[in-house]
Amino acid sequence: MVVKAQSKGHGVTALHVGASNVRRYFPKDVAVIELQLDHLQIQCWLGPDFWQGDPEIHDPRLCSWLEAKHMHGQANRDSIPLAMVPAGKDSFRLQPVRLNGLSRVKGPAGPIAFG
Repeated sequence: MVVKAQSKGHGVTALHVGASNVRRYFPKDVAVIELQLDHLQIQCWLGPDFWQGDPEIHDPRLCSWLEAKHMHGQANRDSIPLAMVPAGKDSFRLQPVRLNGLSRVKGPAGPIAFG
């Protein structure tokens, strides 16, 4: 899933997951998720608002990591897209989105013969 690091002024304030991703990947009975940030693993609390119109993860350690790794030198941007990849039960790996986006399925290399 693609999520966005939100920056509002002087640094990253949250990881915006989005309502459709919340419905698809986060059961309502889950209060804590694990995030893998490079070599770091942290647990983040998901408050009730996460499922009720505020689909963001707020954690100071996550925000510091995002600021250092992905927002450094990007002061003019208010959000950075990232991939949040499922990595087990209630666990996700956060990584950069490739510049060229998702891979596309290519068609046949040569002409198609009908016969």
